[in-house]
Amino acid sequence: MSDTTIFLIVAAVGVAVLVWFYNRIVSGKNAIQRAWADVIVQERQKLKVIPELEKIVQDHKAYESGVLEKLTEMRVAVTQLASDQIDTQALKEAEAKTKSAMSGIRVAMEAYPDLKTAGLMNNLMREIADQQDNIAAAIRIFNQNVEAFNNAIETFPGSAVNSLLNKEKRQRSFDDEEAASEIAFRPGAE
Repeated sequence: MSDTTIFLIVAAVGVAVLVWFYNRIVSGKNAIQRAWADVIVQERQKLKVIPELEKIVQDHKAYESGVLEKLTEMRVAVTQLASDQIDTQALKEAEAKTKSAMSGIRVAMEAYPDLKTAGLMNNLMREIADQQDNIAAAIRIFNQNVEAFNNAIETFPGSAVNSLLNKEKRQRSFDDEEAASEIAFRPGAE
């Protein structure tokens, strides 16, 4: 085998590896975008339930006027989530508004028995709880994709390919600071 042939084979393998890492980074970025869009879709599913909840709360407005405000805040927070722009802070705010609205509804249900016995209200609360589980699952998938992408652009040789060709930046995963504050264990802490 001649030196030229060996050089061409090595060059072809090098180009193939370069292309593979480049495509891996692009695929990772696309997976993050798709996972974020799934989170937004799950969040927006709550918007389908909110009008019914608002109607019930409106009917019981004399009992609890603050709950309606919390539901409105939750709706605004969810609609402000952009599917084309990853904003984990906006997601945190939407989740906090959901938690606040749901706790307000639970307090109202405990305080006023005729609101609690409304079968529709119970069904809607259960549906929102199910949707929150779906959102949590979508966030886990999003975070897994972010981790895989960050590993692809930060470990060698992907980091070299990224600095030369892709020039992608590290992505932030979603974290729930409130939930984390209740956990004593911290990675890397003694």
